Amino acid sequence: MQLEILSPEKTLFTGEVDSVIFPGSQGKFQILNNHAPIISSLSEGNIDYKINSKTNQVEIKRGIVEVLKNKISALIEQ
Repeated sequence: MQLEILSPEKTLFTGEVDSVIFPGSQGKFQILNNHAPIISSLSEGNIDYKINSKTNQVEIKRGIVEVLKNKISALIEQ
C-alpha cells in the first residue's frame, strides 16, 4: 500500500509500506493492506511504518490521516 506523510514545510515520506501504526487521539491503531476507508485525527507520538520488516519512525505533534483504496495520506505537524 502507498503511504504519504506531509507537513506544511515538506514531504516527509512517500512510498510503499507493509503496515503503519498511528498515534490516534483515542489510542494507537494499525493500518494493513486492504483496510476499510477511514479518516482519523492524530495526537502527539510517532508514526511507525514498516518496509520489508524494517521499522521507520516519524515524530509528530498532531495531524489527520485518511485511508482510501490502499492509499494512506497523513497530514501532520512536527
